[in-house]
Amino acid sequence: MRRSYFRASISGAAIAIALGWGVPAVRADGDLRKVRHIVVVMQENHSFDNYLGVLPYVKGTPYHAGPCIEGDHNCVDGLACTVGAGGAITCSNANLDEDGSLVPAFHETKYCVGPDLDHSWQGSHAEGNFIFPNKMIKKSPNDGFVRQNDMTEQIDTAESPTEDDTMGFYTSADLSFYYNLAQNFAIRDRYFSSVVGPTFPNRSYALAATSFGHLDTAEIFPPGTGYQPLTGSIFDLLDKAGVNWINYYSDAPTSGIFRAVLSAHLKPAINPASPGTGDLLGDAAAGTLPPVAWVDPYFGASPLSLPFENDEHPPTDILNGQFFVSTIVNAIRYSPSWKDTIIFVTYDEHGGFYDHVKPPRARQGDENRSPDGIDPGLCEDLSNPPASLIPGGGAECPFSMADAAALCPTFSLVEP
Repeated sequence: MRRSYFRASISGAAIAIALGWGVPAVRADGDLRKVRHIVVVMQENHSFDNYLGVLPYVKGTPYHAGPCIEGDHNCVDGLACTVGAGGAITCSNANLDEDGSLVPAFHETKYCVGPDLDHSWQGSHAEGNFIFPNKMIKKSPNDGFVRQNDMTEQIDTAESPTEDDTMGFYTSADLSFYYNLAQNFAIRDRYFSSVVGPTFPNRSYALAATSFGHLDTAEIFPPGTGYQPLTGSIFDLLDKAGVNWINYYSDAPTSGIFRAVLSAHLKPAINPASPGTGDLLGDAAAGTLPPVAWVDPYFGASPLSLPFENDEHPPTDILNGQFFVSTIVNAIRYSPSWKDTIIFVTYDEHGGFYDHVKPPRARQGDENRSPDGIDPGLCEDLSNPPASLIPGGGAECPFSMADAAALCPTFSLVEP
């Protein structure tokens, strides 16, 4: 089992698109035993409140606002808002500023939020518990979003309340395609990122159910032929079971974290110079999608790919990302595979954006606080045994060790 942290928005996996369009009462309509294809699209850095927090208040929504009771699947635990006569949405959720004032959640009008927001290991803990960040695991009032970002990424220089981008939310007028998906298919308002921190450890959890001690995206570039977590990865399980999988990538295949660049499992997703072409679109049209597909956007990993970045990571234009996702969904929607495909659209982590929900503590089956028993910052893997099997001896770990020590002064390479 894993610990759960900030809700990493729109979906699902916040939105699960399954077996048919326009399903009444947002219920999946199909026999799961008939599923032949699973497609996972993971974008970057948005909380549930930032993208879908006002879903219960938009016109035509099948959802109502919380508080939600167990079993009420038409209830969404979003922001606490009212709708004015002209349709303007006003929300009462707020976060404390350094001068003692409250900064309310507000309708964000910028699609390119910049500078970026703080979503580091240390910063994310401070967003959850500003005074005692190293105690966030026990108490998370989510009271530090404004103050932490004012001190780090978006320095406060007598700004107006609507310049604290962490408190911004988007509406159906801004993200019409995403809201359409949310109103017609299953969503998860209880989907949380696995690590209180940035991209790499969370994407690692998505593919290996652990970050094996890593806390920092600076370590995303693996050694040799890829990281080798002690418990393996989803790719190992698929290969063992004889299930074909493809990583449709744009500029940087996420599977490369754990595997060497294997042409048999890599295909281009969508050609940015000709958005209607690409192997993913061609395979969908031909009805030849693999049983499992992992889809990566353009991350801007190189100067050549930077103009095409569509992962929705600030300061990238979020509409570019929405277009990317819509192209994928529509390609499958009008393909022979629509009848037996499930698409999961999800985000890796909150990206520093505010969310009001207190993260729950994941159930633990034993004394371990992670699936493999590896503590934060004490990286272990099979990259270079026996040294890599010693706590802290795993490949590419220095940034994670520094992060762990910054949050916990008693951090030691020697396990108690």
